[in-house]
Amino acid sequence: MDPIKRRVLTMALRNKKPQQEDSKVIEISAGIQGSLVFKDAVDLKINGDFSGSLVTKGTLSIGPGAQVEANIVGDNIIIAGQIKGDITANKMLVLMETASLRGDISTPKLNIVEGAVFHGNCQMMEGLLSIEQLSSYLEIDRNEIEQLANSGKIPGTKAGDSWRFDRTAIDDWASTGKMQ
Repeated sequence: MDPIKRRVLTMALRNKKPQQEDSKVIEISAGIQGSLVFKDAVDLKINGDFSGSLVTKGTLSIGPGAQVEANIVGDNIIIAGQIKGDITANKMLVLMETASLRGDISTPKLNIVEGAVFHGNCQMMEGLLSIEQLSSYLEIDRNEIEQLANSGKIPGTKAGDSWRFDRTAIDDWASTGKMQ
């Protein structure tokens, strides 16, 4: 493997936590159409054609031969194939040298390897989240987040009448299981 590709993949995966024994790996090599929503963390690998919408937790890998026409929301997303659609990566997005992306992206961390093609707009997410952003990020009702914040059960800072939440502190809090 090319040393640059190896370094990019290493950088992309170094912050990834080791797989838990109960984590699942799902590989799709056939053509598929529809809406897929994963509530639990999975390592999803798409090597075929996919059209529809995709919401996933964990790591999503789009292989070099894959052709995807979908809006995608996920944690860590690594693309080596062709994508038409908007992407929201909650933690990190990597476009490998064979990637072709036509759509808008939103992510806190972005790595585009030389040779990748990107046509669209990019919005870098900031580290601080509002209640509305946190509600979407955690898929928890806004009112429930506000109750957790007011009772001190979720890490946040109140500035005037609004709450702000540090993404890293929220990720740590959620990984400890305290959100249940």
